Order: sequence, then structure tokens, then C-alpha cells
Amino acid sequence: MQEFQDAVLARDASAIEALLADEVVFTSPVAFAPYVGKPITAAILRGVLRVFEDFRYVRTISSTDGRDHVLVFEATVGGKVVNGCDILHLDERGFIDDFVVMVRPLSGAQALAAAMGAQFDRIAAEAAGTST
Repeated sequence: MQEFQDAVLARDASAIEALLADEVVFTSPVAFAPYVGKPITAAILRGVLRVFEDFRYVRTISSTDGRDHVLVFEATVGGKVVNGCDILHLDERGFIDDFVVMVRPLSGAQALAAAMGAQFDRIAAEAAGTST
């Protein structure tokens, strides 16, 4: 999904949000329950843009029908190396309706959890429309 990769690499939060379905389900690597809906998913992804450093995609795997994509990435968070992947499913209109993130190693996942946890009040406010 080149459009999504380009938006992420450009750090263009508006372009990322425009690719999300209204009822997108976002599954975090560090939270038990998934988040449902475009506002919270977009706010989380803005938070991710703030905490990931040296982010780059290193591999893309796509299904033959073009509706499933695995985007393998590398980044650093709080000085810890993170390897991970975004697993995206597109609905019939081409919007991301299922978004799963997986990361490794444990130290990277812990650094990501701490960095995102520190931002969660801001993320929740952005999702509620009370802050930008």
C-alpha cells in the first residue's frame, strides 16, 4: 500500500487519516483490547509519528487481490531499536478497515509502551476533538 507508506514517511497525519475507514479496528502491540474508529486510530497514529525516530519501511508483502498488506519497518523509540510490521486490510472501497501492529524485541515494545503511555492523555483528547 504505497499511498500509506508515502504518507507515513512524509509524516503527513492528514493523509494517513484520509486512508482510514470510519470503523477501522486498530490492534496495538501493547494494549490488550483493540481500538475502534477513525478518530482514536488517527490520534494513536499521530502519537506514533511523535515517538518513532529513524522510521523506515524495509519490506512490503501484499496479497494477490491487493486487499491485505504487511509493511515491515524499523525504527527507534527512546533509544531502543524496534522491528515491526503493520498488517493492513482494505475494505471494498480501498480504505484501511483493519490495522494490526506487531513489534519486537521486548525491550523495543516496552519502550514503545512507555512512550505511547506518556502521550495517552493527549491522544484521548485528540480523539475526542478537544485538542489537536
